[in-house]
Amino acid sequence: MLFWSTRQRICRLSKRCSTVNDQQERKIILVVGGAGYIGSLTTHYLASSNYQPIVLDNFSKGHREFLDGFEVVEADVTDPSSVNEVFTRYKIDAVVHFAALTEVGNSMRHPVEYYRTNVGGTINLLQAMENARVRKLVFSSSAAVYGNPVTVPISEKHALAPINPYGRTKLMMEQIIADAEQAWGLSWVALRYFNAAGADPLAPCGEWHDPETHLIPNLLLAAAGKKDNLQLFGTDHPTDDGTAVRDYVHVADLARAHIIALRHMDANAGGRIFNLGIGRGFSVREVIRSAKEVTGSEFGIVEADIRKGDPAVLLADPSAAMEELGWRPEYTDIDEIVRSAWDWYMKNGFEPPSP
Repeated sequence: MLFWSTRQRICRLSKRCSTVNDQQERKIILVVGGAGYIGSLTTHYLASSNYQPIVLDNFSKGHREFLDGFEVVEADVTDPSSVNEVFTRYKIDAVVHFAALTEVGNSMRHPVEYYRTNVGGTINLLQAMENARVRKLVFSSSAAVYGNPVTVPISEKHALAPINPYGRTKLMMEQIIADAEQAWGLSWVALRYFNAAGADPLAPCGEWHDPETHLIPNLLLAAAGKKDNLQLFGTDHPTDDGTAVRDYVHVADLARAHIIALRHMDANAGGRIFNLGIGRGFSVREVIRSAKEVTGSEFGIVEADIRKGDPAVLLADPSAAMEELGWRPEYTDIDEIVRSAWDWYMKNGFEPPSP
């Protein structure tokens, strides 16, 4: 694996983040679940944007190696005493909350575990924030709260009808957070992601799940010969080429959005919800084509039936985030998104981080 020192990382990370001024006081941001795919990159971007991130993670899914040089508290958000201890130990200014179980299929098999972790953990976190008088929260939500779309593109006003326990937990978490605003004045921003993808090749963190369920990393694993073929679920969707269409938003754009949301709360009280996507969809066949062109590799495709509850099209309307936050996705071309992930995997030798 290829890693950089803290100073090198801050200096070399994305040019989209501001340079650290060591003479300024840095706000302390607790990043809950900061060892995961999006959380780890956000942690790096926070450090290079004049914040002091402290990560709380139980490392059940995330990677400690993604956080080399950062202060890390190994704890489980479902343990209220451990969460309260963090707020006692540090003078935290705001929280960015990523911690959740996220696999849709697994949520169908183990719903109680998802409610216990996602909803129960959020309750523990909010109680600790209230006790410590921490009044700012950025929450990692999901487009899964919408369920099967009635209209596309999907705006924040779309009906909320999640079709699996994962989506239902995310909606419940949003509702509990909104209740905390009414009860004790929490300021919050919930960011509903569409399909996170890509990597920052200059960062030591990227997309690495076990098992891997996402399309782009599985395509790249197939291109690298790390798996035999790719399963294509559904070729008879009511789309131009029969495959599902998704809105792929780059992880660097997502990470930047959390920093913008923190700054938004400095000037705006109350709560707000924003979709994060590029507003453009790519079919599975288009992504397969992109992966083959970017990697110069051929690999097998095994066609399979449409998965139950898999919508034909999921497409964001991100205009509210653009207008109110001033957020703009900088990666809008699928080849650029796929290439950024491929570059990161190539730099890291397609080997998972060491335990």
